[in-house]
Amino acid sequence: MTQKIMVVEDEEDIAELIAETLTEQGYEVVIAKDGAKALQLFSTLETVDLVLLDLMLPKINGMDLLQRIRKEHRMPVLIISAKDGEYEKILGLEFGADDYLVKPFSILELQARVKALLRRNNDYQNEKVAKALKPIKIGELTIDQENLAVMKEGESLNLTAKEFQILNLFASNPKKVYTKVQLYKEIWDDEFIHDENVLNVHIRRLRKKIEVDPSNPEYIQTVWGIGYKLGVAET
Repeated sequence: MTQKIMVVEDEEDIAELIAETLTEQGYEVVIAKDGAKALQLFSTLETVDLVLLDLMLPKINGMDLLQRIRKEHRMPVLIISAKDGEYEKILGLEFGADDYLVKPFSILELQARVKALLRRNNDYQNEKVAKALKPIKIGELTIDQENLAVMKEGESLNLTAKEFQILNLFASNPKKVYTKVQLYKEIWDDEFIHDENVLNVHIRRLRKKIEVDPSNPEYIQTVWGIGYKLGVAET
């Protein structure tokens, strides 16, 4: 099945360049020139596998649109923006983006980021279908690998796909300490950390959702000078 990518970009030349490039790679591409049009498309399209999202959009800006997307959808979101400040990057990741690409960008880097995000997400879905995955219980958390859901004391947690993948990776390998490079390879399917903030923000977001005290985490613990590990044993 052809994977569908939504490009939310108000600059026509950039939108057409991205669409042409990705269509040549075999993807189906739909373009929304403002945030309101993107929401309309979400209500009509059966599936969207990846969103490429500009931040400076008419009608509904990119940050607001990202928050609305994350209320109902878990597909990967790659922000593509001329805003290259640390604040914008971190805010976008905090709101649920999976990665951040700064304009101007190279076509080869765009293709690589898109391929990595889609491949990792697709591989995880295929793994889920291929196995009869049993729920994992660690502390007060229940990780439902079959339905890609996490419960804490009976209440469902609203994790993004990347947050779920990070937690599930630790829970499935409870004795392993992961370096940042290893985590980036496992979760983003990439051997190079383009921006360490990407991983740091995802870990911080995940801790806010699963930890009693995110500043003193029990589940995802920092191993100083190395990386991270699971701190609560499976029950």
